[in-house]
Amino acid sequence: MNMTEKSRFIIGLRSAGWTEKDINDFILYIESGDEQYMPRIKEDTEDK
Repeated sequence: MNMTEKSRFIIGLRSAGWTEKDINDFILYIESGDEQYMPRIKEDTEDK
C-alpha cells in the first residue's frame, strides 16, 4: 500500500465513524497480529 492508499483508508474509517483509538488499534492488529487489538463488535448503548 502506498501513502495515498493508506491515507484514503484512514479517511474512510473516520467517515465510517471510527474513533482515532479504533483506527490505531486496527492498524496495530494488522501489523502485529496481536489479538488484543482486533476490532470487536460494539454493543449499541443508545435507547431506540
